[in-house]
Amino acid sequence: MKVLLKEDVSKLGSVGDEVEVKDGYGRNFLIPTGKALLATPKNLKQFRHQKSIVDHKVRKLKGAAQAIADQLAQLSLSVKKKVGEQGKLFGSVTSQEIADLVSAQGVEIDRRKIQLGEPIKSLGEFKIPVKLHPQVTAEMTLTVTAVELAGTPETTKVPEGDSKTEVPVEESVENPEEPVENPKES
Repeated sequence: MKVLLKEDVSKLGSVGDEVEVKDGYGRNFLIPTGKALLATPKNLKQFRHQKSIVDHKVRKLKGAAQAIADQLAQLSLSVKKKVGEQGKLFGSVTSQEIADLVSAQGVEIDRRKIQLGEPIKSLGEFKIPVKLHPQVTAEMTLTVTAVELAGTPETTKVPEGDSKTEVPVEESVENPEEPVENPKES
């Protein structure tokens, strides 16, 4: 019996292959599980038509991804971060921040497509890969620089005598004309 495979089957073939199998294997396993169709001229024609539609969609998606990849390759992003004495960043540059920077440039990408191995925690220039399609990966440049601080805020010292200032406590009396009841008398 000849069948047309709808999905990859190990030790038999891949999608779209027309293969010869034993009648029982085709009738009892491949066709009922949806892994294959009976290879009639009608099914062959329909399968080829569906395959051409899918191929056209894949080419269209790949072309759109390639256009975005070309735009991303031209981008040069820079971000300023606060830096400690050792040259390490306070915090890190994450894929969400990179996606926001790219969006500000007019190109929309999903943060999950940015392929950072780990967040960026140092100064310098980095190549950031962006996987837009299984066959299209763009690469953009990100420069991380230190923020130039105008000056550190001066701390004001409090004189030692002022730190222990005593505040007088006022007695609270709701109505001064009524006598205050003693709790022991009740």
